[in-house]
Amino acid sequence: MAKVRGAVTVNTDRCKGCNLCVVACPSKVLDLQKKEVNNRGYHFAYMAQPDNCIGCQSCSLVCPDACIEVYRVIEK
Repeated sequence: MAKVRGAVTVNTDRCKGCNLCVVACPSKVLDLQKKEVNNRGYHFAYMAQPDNCIGCQSCSLVCPDACIEVYRVIEK
């Protein structure tokens, strides 16, 4: 039986580091980049625990700037 896992892409140039996606994630996948900033000077979100993503889309639903896209990947 195929296993479905999630994958998140973050538009780091648009992300303003509001932390809403990090709080909304039930699997604790996302975190804010602590050492890097984007071209606007914000710490941006990234997948800190990519193997834990279930593809629930909670992060993309709460993002006020529509910076996050969630995909479901089927592993065989």
